[in-house]
Amino acid sequence: MYAIFAADGRQYKVEEGQELTIDFRDAPAGEKITFDKVLAVSDGAGDLKLGAPTLEGASVQADVLGAEKGEKLVVQKLRRRKNSRRKTGHRSVYTKIKIAAIKA
Repeated sequence: MYAIFAADGRQYKVEEGQELTIDFRDAPAGEKITFDKVLAVSDGAGDLKLGAPTLEGASVQADVLGAEKGEKLVVQKLRRRKNSRRKTGHRSVYTKIKIAAIKA
């Protein structure tokens, strides 16, 4: 069984027990999050329910595992022939979640 839901401007295809990272949410580890914008739900037998645009009464529940940092991005700016260089870095913070239940 899988579901497709929308959160933070992105769409995620998830199954129960799957772990994934989403944009940072200020939620402590152990808290439960419910996603209500479910676009589609399918059981393994090929029965697919599509929303227009979302399914009424469907939700995806997840447990927060904690915050984690992403990969470091290096931003380097160079102006040619001016002896001007600047190098900075950036690491985004994400929230790691585990899908607990899909309710259709």
